[in-house]
Amino acid sequence: MKILITGSNGFIGKNMIKYFKKLGHDIIGMDWPFNWALPWDSIDHVIHCGAVSSTTERNADKLYDRNYKFTIELVARCAKNKIPIQYSSSASVYGFGKSPEDFKEGSNNKSPMNGYAWSKFYLDKYMTHLYGEFGTKIQGFRYFNVYGPMEEHKGDQASPVTKFYDQAINQKYIKLFKNSDRYVRDFIHVEDICKVHEKMIGKPSGIYNVGTGITTSFETIALAIADKLGEVEIDYVVMPEELKGQYQDYTCAHTGKLQNLIDMSFKKVEDYINYEL
Repeated sequence: MKILITGSNGFIGKNMIKYFKKLGHDIIGMDWPFNWALPWDSIDHVIHCGAVSSTTERNADKLYDRNYKFTIELVARCAKNKIPIQYSSSASVYGFGKSPEDFKEGSNNKSPMNGYAWSKFYLDKYMTHLYGEFGTKIQGFRYFNVYGPMEEHKGDQASPVTKFYDQAINQKYIKLFKNSDRYVRDFIHVEDICKVHEKMIGKPSGIYNVGTGITTSFETIALAIADKLGEVEIDYVVMPEELKGQYQDYTCAHTGKLQNLIDMSFKKVEDYINYEL
């Protein structure tokens, strides 16, 4: 199968290319700026990972052009050529929630808290109107908190797993927000993201949560890394003002819709820390 994967220089895109190449697929990797001069008649599938993913991005025009407008143009090109497409969305569209029911695809609990989340929210709303008219499969995947190899370049936007590990190795301490025992996330390994994309090829159009359905606190991750490496201090700090009001205390995927279609056994973040980091 010939697969176009966008965001080829990004964290998830790099892992996606590696994963599908290992399975023997012919990959076209593309990043920004996008070159539309492609052999569309020979492409069998599109995985659209490319996006401005920074949750602190303030340039609304940039978010609109790259995350919303570009994706719509890409979907239109896929529709014209009858190519199935999977695109990345985000659990950040849900905003605050207290239980997996609040993170259910059909939930009315959607309150994006930053520009990135709003760009994905409006993209999902637009796509839901295309399913009956598209003429081929279109799937949106709301990623929860993705971690794993090849995200080191993301700096402060990297997952806590990578960020805490780098701090522990290089500085012998981990900087942790106060009350981090109460900040919990649904952490999903990037390889499991890739597996979901693979297993969902040919499945019905729709928007799907891609998370484990299990929560882990930031403090648990920091302590696990400190325990693994030894002689690492935990430095508890006050959360910056610019993050207050847009910092989710809790995320946990409702996984029923996805698990009704595919069988997935997700990697535990503690196992990754203990045996792979």
